[in-house]
Amino acid sequence: MAKSSKIEIIRHSTSHLLAAAVQQLFSGAKFGIGPVIANGFYYDFDLERSLKPDDLNKLEKKMKELLEKDLPFKKKELTIKEALDLFKKLKQPYKVELIEDLKKNEKAKSVKAGPDSGGKVTIYQTGDFIDLCRGPHVRSTKELKPDAFKLTRIAGAYWKGDEKNRMLQRIYGVTFNNKKELDQYLAQQAAAEKRDHRKIGKELDLFTFSDLVGPGLPLFTPKGVIIIDQLKKHIEQVCAKYGFEKVLTPHLAKIKLYELSGHAKKFSQELFRVTSERKHEMVIRPVLCPHHTQVYASRPRSYRDLPIRYMESEKQYRAEKPGEVGGLNRVYSITIEDGHIFCRIDQIKQEIKNLVKIVQDFYKPLGLWGKHWVSLSVRDHQHPEKYIGDKKDWDSCEKILKQISDQTNLKAQKKEGEAALYGPKLDFMFQDALGNQIQIPTIQLDFATPKRFGLSYINQDGQSVPPVMIHRAILGSYERFIALLIEHFAGAFPTWLSPIQAQIIPVSQKFNKYARQVEGQLRQEGIRVELNEDNETLGKKIRQGQLQKIPYLLIAGQQEQKTESIAVRDREKGDLGPVKTQKFISQIKEEIEKKK
Repeated sequence: MAKSSKIEIIRHSTSHLLAAAVQQLFSGAKFGIGPVIANGFYYDFDLERSLKPDDLNKLEKKMKELLEKDLPFKKKELTIKEALDLFKKLKQPYKVELIEDLKKNEKAKSVKAGPDSGGKVTIYQTGDFIDLCRGPHVRSTKELKPDAFKLTRIAGAYWKGDEKNRMLQRIYGVTFNNKKELDQYLAQQAAAEKRDHRKIGKELDLFTFSDLVGPGLPLFTPKGVIIIDQLKKHIEQVCAKYGFEKVLTPHLAKIKLYELSGHAKKFSQELFRVTSERKHEMVIRPVLCPHHTQVYASRPRSYRDLPIRYMESEKQYRAEKPGEVGGLNRVYSITIEDGHIFCRIDQIKQEIKNLVKIVQDFYKPLGLWGKHWVSLSVRDHQHPEKYIGDKKDWDSCEKILKQISDQTNLKAQKKEGEAALYGPKLDFMFQDALGNQIQIPTIQLDFATPKRFGLSYINQDGQSVPPVMIHRAILGSYERFIALLIEHFAGAFPTWLSPIQAQIIPVSQKFNKYARQVEGQLRQEGIRVELNEDNETLGKKIRQGQLQKIPYLLIAGQQEQKTESIAVRDREKGDLGPVKTQKFISQIKEEIEKKK
């Protein structure tokens, strides 16, 4: 087991403090597991009644009372039999089940942190609470600060993550070194809640979900589709400069395609299978890359044909666990922006350098380039069985990516065990407006897949040899990317990406005719415009436009009609005063074209 950091030990100990408080407040509580997670911890409980939000306050109060008692975390080593007897006596069935699992496990001897434990386990006691745990923990509850932790929410969780098992109640909490860090985190979370893509997406009418269609299957409205189309246009324009061509492949395939690629095994529990009364047996694709290999394989290839670059924005599907599906970040139907290069070994470096430029060109107009770092994700050398391909090919791929990182000054940080199934990769990690680290662009080097599919080209010596395959995703999935953009911009998209770029607001209904004339002028120039003819006050219509986060509100009244102008309200700068309509059209068109 990896050595725990100081804050992880504090968080783990706070998890036990929560369980001790639950034991005192809820008679007959049964305990599941309580691990450390990012920023805090959770603990799963089987209780006689459902928890309510107010219970969190009561539990926090009890935790602080226990904390002040200076209760030691007492460690004790037991044999598996002794541990079973203890937790049966304590009437803790979930702990008994965990110990039974360990008993069945051939590696039971290494349950305790450290080698040669002789089939023993460790328990920790805090006051009256006893837990099965490897530790480590702080020496005493006094080392935990009462103003540095908070219980945040209640959720349901199946025991062992299996929906066939009993649903437990999970309490989440956060813990930090001190009150200042906790307050900073809570402030950031409050800001994140205001930017939640589910909330803003509904307010701006970008997407929806339907119980009849099913969870995890988002339906994009006309406004949401505008954003998708603009992103597609942007990525296609950027990639076309570097020789990418679009292909279009079906959503279905025989299972054999994914058995050859290795994805059938990797995603065995996540495959959607399709049958028909005419005895069709198909799989809805979990990835796009195997289809692209078959486009390449459709005709003989020469070394003169390479590199060949395909790109496609289409659907793929994965049967995620129902409890893990939510918003646009985890869905069943995933619109992937995917691309693959088939090239010679001597072309690899230039192709990957071009891909780095594509990432830069795509993210700059979104204000994200520069707020990033790069991971060189390599294999886990301790578990080669997790990957496909030859060791020599892996060695070559990892060496090449390291050289490219050095030559392009990417300063990629090596991350072991994070490689793809078929090869190492360069992952670009961006920081959003709330400071969160998000990985989206990826460049993956693959010697294995072309060999598995028998892909080849004729080299200069007339020999048939396999090409190299480079996988690249620039924006990843449109669903997840739109969620990122909504939260990054808080719904106030840059003008080129905004579903509605300008809204015309007549001062009163007698200026509706002039407002329609201005609307027509803007629409003729390709500007996405709408007209608010509601019989409401000017102030209310302006507020409505501001809530919709429209970049420009154009006020049309008597003076504007006389001078063929509009009064411009900029979303960021406020009232800019009257501007000739044609001049405004020129200005907004330049802003859109240059993606300012």
